[in-house]
Amino acid sequence: MSRIILTADDSASMREMINFTLQNAGYEVLEAADGREALAKILRHAPHLLITDLNMPHMDGLELIRQVRALPQCRYLPIVMLTAESRDDQKQAGRAAGASGWIVKPFRSEQLVLVAQRLLP
Repeated sequence: MSRIILTADDSASMREMINFTLQNAGYEVLEAADGREALAKILRHAPHLLITDLNMPHMDGLELIRQVRALPQCRYLPIVMLTAESRDDQKQAGRAAGASGWIVKPFRSEQLVLVAQRLLP
C-alpha cells in the first residue's frame, strides 16, 4: 500500500525538492501552496503524513495544524513542521498546536526520509 505524504509550502522550489526526495524514497506526494489548499487536500485524500511550513499566506502552518487536529479522522495524523524557524518559542507553539516533530531548513534529504520512515511504519 502506497503511503501518501502531503507537503504544504508556499515555495514551489521547496515543494519540488521535498517531492523529489520523498518520491525517490517510494512515497506518493501531494503538494499544497498554503494551509487552505492543504486542508482541502487532507479532506479529499486522507494522507498518512503532513509536512508543513510555518510561514505561508492565507493560512499559516500553526493554524493548519490546529484545524487538522480538530478533525476527528486526523487526531493521530503525524504532522511535521519543516521551516526555517528554529526559535524555541516557535517550536513550543508548534507542539502546542499538535505538531509531531520539527525539521529546520535547510535540511538534508536523508533526514527527511528518515523522519518519514519513522512516522510511517
